[in-house]
Amino acid sequence: MVAELARHVRDVDAEHEGRTALWRAVFDNCPDNARALAEAGADPWRPMMAGWSPGRLALAGPYPDLFSPSRAELSAAEAAAAGEARRLIRALSEHFYDGYSLACVADITADDAARRLEATKAEAPEYEEYGDHGDYDDSVVGAIDVPGGCVIIQPWAYGASMPGVIKALSAGTVCYAMYANPKSGNQGSIVRDSLIEGWDLYFGGSASVGDTVEEVLFTYLYSHKAAAFCFANTGLRPTDSRAIVGPADMWLKLPERDYWN
Repeated sequence: MVAELARHVRDVDAEHEGRTALWRAVFDNCPDNARALAEAGADPWRPMMAGWSPGRLALAGPYPDLFSPSRAELSAAEAAAAGEARRLIRALSEHFYDGYSLACVADITADDAARRLEATKAEAPEYEEYGDHGDYDDSVVGAIDVPGGCVIIQPWAYGASMPGVIKALSAGTVCYAMYANPKSGNQGSIVRDSLIEGWDLYFGGSASVGDTVEEVLFTYLYSHKAAAFCFANTGLRPTDSRAIVGPADMWLKLPERDYWN
């Protein structure tokens, strides 16, 4: 189908929103489509999207030999980021549930998080499964230590991603949080030193014109992996999926206050 369509276009390298159809095929990990477009004359090495040609982007993904011989290479830092993405995604075994929230915080421990939230220890709640939307206490969150920082989780609601929670957690550091909203999809946020830099973001979505070199790469590496995107951007290095599905190292009861204003 793609090969047939490519034969009927005037310019197989026409750009839309700063990228060609070939670039899009690489980004979406569709190697057969990419090969068909290249055979129709699309240029794998045409620079676009902050310098990421389709061929160079492919080097960071699951099909590094898609275009041979290679006329580009990854830097040592880019190759390391690609390797860490593969490890992290395998470790998390990203679970596709709705209704949970998490906050990844760099360079603090679960005990630090409890102090910043002024929270008290709570009994572990009994929930049937991750993403269960039962009648649970929205003021109870879990805290888990992981290499590089800690994770705050709430398997049944948005509590871990509330503005008041993530602003308190991020003092002097950075926090990436998300809520897997069952009504509208993932809602991500970025908070640095208690200041919200981004809200209602779609982590794991498409790259945009104007993104930096690093942003294009991370968006590609963690496409459709919103939780892993949060871990990667805060430098957290979990070794298994416990950092998402628990069990938590401790459960915390948030003090009663307005966490939205």
